[in-house]
Amino acid sequence: MTRRQMLQAAGSTAAWLCAKSAPAQVGPFHNLGGAPAGFPMRSRAARAGNRPFDFVEHCHNLGFGVVETRLDLTSAEAIKQFRQKIEAYHMRAILDVPLPRDENGVAAFDNAAKGAKEAGVRSLHTALTQRRYEQFDTLDAFKKDFERCQRTIALAEPVLHKYKIPLGIENHKGWRAGEQAAWLKRVGSEWVGVHFDFGNNVSLCENPADTLRILQPYTISCHIKDMAVEPYEDGFLLSEVPLGEGFLDIKGMVASLKKKDPNMPFDLEMITRDPLKIPVFTDKYWVTFDDSYSPLPGRDLAKVLEIVQKHKPKSPLPRTTGMSMEAQLKLEDDNVAKSISYARQYLDL
Repeated sequence: MTRRQMLQAAGSTAAWLCAKSAPAQVGPFHNLGGAPAGFPMRSRAARAGNRPFDFVEHCHNLGFGVVETRLDLTSAEAIKQFRQKIEAYHMRAILDVPLPRDENGVAAFDNAAKGAKEAGVRSLHTALTQRRYEQFDTLDAFKKDFERCQRTIALAEPVLHKYKIPLGIENHKGWRAGEQAAWLKRVGSEWVGVHFDFGNNVSLCENPADTLRILQPYTISCHIKDMAVEPYEDGFLLSEVPLGEGFLDIKGMVASLKKKDPNMPFDLEMITRDPLKIPVFTDKYWVTFDDSYSPLPGRDLAKVLEIVQKHKPKSPLPRTTGMSMEAQLKLEDDNVAKSISYARQYLDL
């Protein structure tokens, strides 16, 4: 696809998206926002045109009241302009900020947290892990990485407390809910909580209702998404799908989280991509689980396999491999527009 074609696609698709998501123009959302991982093709289209992708502007145009993004926290001017923009748009912001890896990184994190506070952000977000069943070949490697994460938060917490800015740690396919909750209980800080992802822990054989029940007491912000599943030879496939088209109890989960905090941010993370393979029938999948250190009971595997069996996809799982860039961009916009429409109609965000 040529740059000209990409630019034409971006322009025509943007107009098409506005038409598709017209209900959002009835009034802006307060608690619904956007997470950058849900908009990679729109960002790519901007880069193809040699122009920056202003994610705050894009989220505002979609009617969102929250944005999760990055910011150059070394620039006083960038901080000032960012705050002016989100205040003018009556939006709240969540920033992705690098955390200290060791003592040498604490000063830089202190400066970043100070800048985030000056920028008027609501909270910070971090995803400290990858998919554990792909990342690690031994239980010991998983243990060492978990220890790394705990050291990082121990270094960050005094800075968060100093500036009174909360950090949400995403459940990012690295820990089961019980592990993450036990860790946060040990931390015991009002400034360290969970950025709750609605669907990630399905990959670790958890029923989303159980994940929410365990992590909700610590949740300060969310990635809202719906999920669909189907079997494959080594386990099951897991895909983000537009809100209302998957097996999650989206209405119930949102209601529960809003009961905890009526102003809870729900950042839409509708990632349009090929299904993720969750290879629960392979030895590699199980190497990081241990009955005493990191248990995964057989009953939990049985429950998730029951979900896979009983909840057939309402339509074929999204796949982008082999699609043109124009088609991928259109599919991404379509999925976002469907999710916005569902949220407008059913979720009161």
